[in-house]
Amino acid sequence: MNLIKFIELFPDEQSCRNKFKEIRDAEGVICRRCGNKEHYWLKTIESYQCKRCKARIRLRSGTVMQESNLPFRYWFIAIHFLTGTKKSFSGLELQRQIGHKYYEPIWYMMQKIRRTMGARDSKYKLDKIVELDEGFFETVNTDINEDDKNIPLKRGRGSQKQTTVLVMASTILDFSKTNKYKKPTKLRYVKMQVVDNFKGTTVNGKIIENVEYDSVVKTDNYQSYSSLNDNVWCHIPQTLKKEDAVKVLPWVHTMISNAKRTILGVHHMISKKYAQYYLDEFCYKVNRRYFGEKIFDRLLIACVTI
Repeated sequence: MNLIKFIELFPDEQSCRNKFKEIRDAEGVICRRCGNKEHYWLKTIESYQCKRCKARIRLRSGTVMQESNLPFRYWFIAIHFLTGTKKSFSGLELQRQIGHKYYEPIWYMMQKIRRTMGARDSKYKLDKIVELDEGFFETVNTDINEDDKNIPLKRGRGSQKQTTVLVMASTILDFSKTNKYKKPTKLRYVKMQVVDNFKGTTVNGKIIENVEYDSVVKTDNYQSYSSLNDNVWCHIPQTLKKEDAVKVLPWVHTMISNAKRTILGVHHMISKKYAQYYLDEFCYKVNRRYFGEKIFDRLLIACVTI
């Protein structure tokens, strides 16, 4: 959705409130006390009232906006900026655009939206041909103790400045290849999961959680992938030289590169504690790259039904 259309559809606070209620009515409201799905709408106090037990539910209750005092239009503008740009949008820039006095509530609002993106993607598993590899993203550890600040930093794998991420890309064979530079497969979906370590038990747990059993998983010959055959139909490990990794696992390395450039170009640096939320936003938009204007409505529905 472009900016002009967004302004036409949501010119004020009431239009955003009406749209939010319309989606909530369509998705259904469930009473938190008795589980009943039939409610009255009390217009004077803008709340639902259960027809059975008379419990009242606020319009924001049970949604991503619960316990937030920010206007509905702030949330709609944030969702529009996050879905209307191919890259991303920083909280500080959104604060400038909205003209809000404080940065913290705007930042927290955007993190809740990013968390909703990750929750929606977690409902689906990858299948077909899945490329699997590890990525290392440079982050800042904001939880470090004063005593640990003087400890020399490691270099390479295991550095304190890097966050370990398991990257999975679902692909299919591309028979429309017309030149030698085109990848032999076509990207379908991607997932990125922050992990504490790359032990075999950790990797296998993430595979069970995110990949269908009847999938073909392609990896390098790293030791942690040795037991993947127990959790997928077929595992194809390959001994690779550094220069051949991009050719055998092309989409994983493309996604890692794109995610790093997005984070570096927009946010410059991210906290290790919230790295997963930024990766969730990147994957959500890649997985819905063909949705066009519908991506705004899909994210709005996700925010209502979280």
